[in-house]
Amino acid sequence: MTATEEDFVRTLGRVMSALPRGVEQDMAREGRLPLSEYTALMHLSEADGRTMRMSELALASNLSLSGMTRIVQRLEKRELVARAKCDADGRGWNAVLTDAGLAALEDSWPVHLASVRRRVLDHLPDEDLPRLTEVLKRIADTA
Repeated sequence: MTATEEDFVRTLGRVMSALPRGVEQDMAREGRLPLSEYTALMHLSEADGRTMRMSELALASNLSLSGMTRIVQRLEKRELVARAKCDADGRGWNAVLTDAGLAALEDSWPVHLASVRRRVLDHLPDEDLPRLTEVLKRIADTA
């Protein structure tokens, strides 16, 4: 590995750990959803019928199924998500975003957006975004 490559890989690793931690701190400071809950609700809000199979939600959120189950249980207690048996096979479970969950997501969204803008987007010139996005997609697709 060249020195430039090593610098890039190390910096990318720092970003991958520091960015979620920083966004999480911003969300907590403003009394909004924890990032893990925000992410789960975001994916549910974008899904057909605001419903996703638990395993698909875990994958989309980059969590284990057991980790996602714990998050959904917390959200269920606050009536932000409901769980329902999968109609397709009757074995699995779906997570379903409730109206209260959508409202909580919408309440947290401006804080999340401001944090991501300040921590990432403000550091990138608009003309660099398409190229960086393309490169990151290629990395993600081969990971």
